[in-house]
Amino acid sequence: MLKPTIKIYDAVGLGLIISFPSGVEILNQTGGIACNQSAIEGIYLPIANECSMSNELISPEIELMEYFSTYASDSLQEIDVENINKILEKYKLSDFIKIDFDKLTESHESWIYVNVSNDEKYDLLDNFNFPLKGVLTWSNSD
Repeated sequence: MLKPTIKIYDAVGLGLIISFPSGVEILNQTGGIACNQSAIEGIYLPIANECSMSNELISPEIELMEYFSTYASDSLQEIDVENINKILEKYKLSDFIKIDFDKLTESHESWIYVNVSNDEKYDLLDNFNFPLKGVLTWSNSD
């Protein structure tokens, strides 16, 4: 039987998909021009997205899209991890979200496997067994 699926193609801003037995598959188009259809069962949580008074999006998504628009790669390299970590630090997400080094070869533009900690600064998740596994995702640049 096919799982219910939520396609987040039109989501705006950075999102975190927490790997969780929800019975619902979250799917996004990823990988730049490769247009992968990446999916994981879990819970989708928009994160670190704000709107300025002039209705401008303030989000790590913008910097991540700019970074990945310079090249296409089907997996992350060490230099990518360094640059992504700088973006996460800028938005004060680096204590909450860490790139999963065991899944670098499966991570790519708009689909980065991460480990999630219980961070008091964000306080978005209660009553979960930490650490959690998940995926950082955003709009594909195709």
